[in-house]
Amino acid sequence: MPACQYFNQDCRDCSRLAEFLDQVKSKYPDYHALPVAPFGDPNARLLIVGLAPGMHGANATGRPFTGDYAGLLLYQALYEFGFSTQQESIALGDGLQLHNARITNAVKCLPPQNKPTGDEIKQCNHYLAAELATLPPHSVILALGSIAHQAVLRAFGLKITAAAFGHNRVFELPQGHYLVSSYHSSRYNVQTKRLTDEMFADVFRRIQDLLNQA
Repeated sequence: MPACQYFNQDCRDCSRLAEFLDQVKSKYPDYHALPVAPFGDPNARLLIVGLAPGMHGANATGRPFTGDYAGLLLYQALYEFGFSTQQESIALGDGLQLHNARITNAVKCLPPQNKPTGDEIKQCNHYLAAELATLPPHSVILALGSIAHQAVLRAFGLKITAAAFGHNRVFELPQGHYLVSSYHSSRYNVQTKRLTDEMFADVFRRIQDLLNQA
C-alpha cells in the first residue's frame, strides 16, 4: 500500500488542528508545523504508535519523537535492542535509520496543549488503520499510552474495551499481530519514575520474544 494512503501532509480535515498549525508556523517559521509522517522501515514488523507530535519536537523537526524529551528513552531503547543505528534522534538530517521498526502517531498533527479531542482522534484513525494494514504477518504494535492503545484497537475495528490498557501487557490482534502497551515515554512519566529504563527495557524484551516466535 503506498504511503499516500496512510499519510497526507496536506490534510486539513480537523479545522482546529489545521488553524493551530497555521498559528504555530507564523510564530515559528522554521518549524515543520504540518502533519508529521511516519518514520522508519517501510517493511517493519514493529510499529510504535505515539499520541501526537510535540510542539518543539516532532512538530518542529518533522520526525516522530525527535528533538524533545519524549524521544530520549524511546530512541535509546531502539538502539540498545538493535532497531536503530543511533541512540539519539536529533533532526531529519542526522543519518539515523531504523531497522525492522517504524514510528507513527495516532494523531498526525500537533494539538493545542498536547491534547487532541476525541473527534480528532477518530478523524485521524483511518490513516492509522491504513498503516496497520501494511504490516507483515505476525507484527507487533507498541502503543505508548492509553490513547494510542485505544486508537490501535479502534483501527482494527475493535471496541476500546476489548483490551484494558496496562504497562507491558500483550493482546492478540487480528491477522496474527500483537499489541503491546506501555506507559508513554513522556518527561513526566520518566521523571516521576512511573516509567524507568528497566521497565521500558522489559517491554522491548517482550517485543523481541514476540517477533522471534514467528
